[in-house]
Amino acid sequence: MSCISEKNYKYLDKIKSPTDLKALPDEVMTELAGEIRRELIDRVGENGGHLASNLGVVEMSMAIHRVFDSPKDHIIFDVGHQSYVHKMLTGRLDRMETLRQAGGISGFTNRGESEHDCFGAGHSSTSLSAALAFAVSDKLSGSDAYTVAIIGDGAYTGGMIHEALNNCRKDVRLVIIMNENEMSISKNIGRFARNLARIRNKAGYFKTKKATGLFLKKIPLVGKRMFWFVRGVKKTIKNALYGSNYFESMGLTYLGPIDGNDYAAVENLLLEAKKLDESVVVHIKTKKGKGYEPAEQFPEKYHGMSPAGAKKSDKPNFSHIMGAKLTELAKNDSKICAITAAMCDGTGLESFRDTHKERFFDVGIAEEHAMTFAAGLAANGMKPYFAVYSSFLQRSYDNIIHDVALQRLPVKICIDRAGLSEADGATHHGIFDVAFLSQIPGMKIYTPITNAALERALEEMNESDSPCAVRYPNGVESDRVVSEFYPHGVARTLGAVRNYSDGDAPSVIIVTHGRIVKEALAASDILAERGTKVGIILLEVLKPYGETAERILSMLPESAETVVFLEEEIKNGGMGMILSEKLEGAAAMRNKNIKILAVDDTFVERHKGNCVHADAHISAEDIIDII
Repeated sequence: MSCISEKNYKYLDKIKSPTDLKALPDEVMTELAGEIRRELIDRVGENGGHLASNLGVVEMSMAIHRVFDSPKDHIIFDVGHQSYVHKMLTGRLDRMETLRQAGGISGFTNRGESEHDCFGAGHSSTSLSAALAFAVSDKLSGSDAYTVAIIGDGAYTGGMIHEALNNCRKDVRLVIIMNENEMSISKNIGRFARNLARIRNKAGYFKTKKATGLFLKKIPLVGKRMFWFVRGVKKTIKNALYGSNYFESMGLTYLGPIDGNDYAAVENLLLEAKKLDESVVVHIKTKKGKGYEPAEQFPEKYHGMSPAGAKKSDKPNFSHIMGAKLTELAKNDSKICAITAAMCDGTGLESFRDTHKERFFDVGIAEEHAMTFAAGLAANGMKPYFAVYSSFLQRSYDNIIHDVALQRLPVKICIDRAGLSEADGATHHGIFDVAFLSQIPGMKIYTPITNAALERALEEMNESDSPCAVRYPNGVESDRVVSEFYPHGVARTLGAVRNYSDGDAPSVIIVTHGRIVKEALAASDILAERGTKVGIILLEVLKPYGETAERILSMLPESAETVVFLEEEIKNGGMGMILSEKLEGAAAMRNKNIKILAVDDTFVERHKGNCVHADAHISAEDIIDII
């Protein structure tokens, strides 16, 4: 791993705070941008993370910190994955080697990490609501601080941005930077509009506009009426020539668009936006991957990168198994549809999109809409499958209850990235879905941990007339799990292993599901060496819990003195609590010591030297300790 001291940056090494950045002369900004890009490429290449988006916002981030005064002024990034440059410029350059590492700095903005991160992020479309709140509260308290929200164009597919825009006030110091780097939101208005934008973005334009307005207003008797008349004529002509602007129609001043990778242009426009002393939208166009040709050519490939040396399995992961199976089922069932919220590749739906294009729907970053859209499809006789990351599914909880479950609609939810997130941390841990889905009447929950079990779950879900969810982790199936739980190749929904399956009499039974079964196996190996026989019951269906409880009782040996419910999810309201309650009065459970090991009332922060399961206190060592 390369160190900062070995690179000897001429300018970047001098920046310990935004004040140091402001002290540098304008003429070195291009060289500084080059140094920042070198650091990004090296650091993300080593640690993994988001490269293309950060390369695109170098000049913009520099200009923001030169024009505004963080932390007095509030800088809020949407999602936060493009905040690496911001971190370098706010005193965290010497910690960049710990980016996304246990005990290191986050890959997103984090309030606990720096005073310059005034609002945490990790999910999309939240920035403007928060930024508006900062701006309003500053006005109420008499502060003259500015709030700057940096929002990528993709976030505008999320409803929260538009809800916030609908509530924006003209009389607060709010600068909304729309960073367009992929999807063109603005109307293509031709050469005239481009020339007009070029004129409007020159400093002289603003001076002339202001001077003209002041001159007209000073004319006795008719001055103010002339000012408003001229302004109205200008607006009418502009709208007739190239149409009204969405932001201006919302009552906000709009500036741009400009080249966001032209440092001087960005700084100049931000200075003018600051002078307006009101809510203003600044439209900046940046190039993803700027300065690194491979990322410029293939920005999607360099959006999220794995750490250097990360082992890549030759096996298809669970996302791809799900996508391939759903594509296969859809060939023989014309009612099957697939929905994603801007995560087609991540959820393994590429094959479905390419094979069944007319039945594939990417709704953008709009999980709430996706769920109710699925409910509407189901209500009209279709079979919708919504593939979504566990941590993003949380956004559509109300829609699951009100629009799907209450109406008993057979929507199928494919929950990807279930369980703890090794690199992205608390914002991406998929540890709440079992608890919140378990409370919903009529919901069936599958928890496969083998390819065959996942495929079987999808087949069963397709025949179900009730809402169903299938959850699976980010990874591939374990050869050991397959061989020990399914030695004859028969994919069941319940299995037993370690001594118990051999007819032995274990004193301990671990009841578990999902990826955490590997920790149970590791613990059972160690305990076996110490003379403690452990059996493991693997659940691949959780709900209906009554049926699951009956299956557990049918497999529970009389010799078991201790029963441990082990899960990689939040403890409160989870599998362990529900099943232990269901089994409480059963004769087979009398005099048995029942324990629950799960994520206990915490968001699980990473600590240096620990694996993520150790941080959550559910590792093999923790299992041994509780037994």
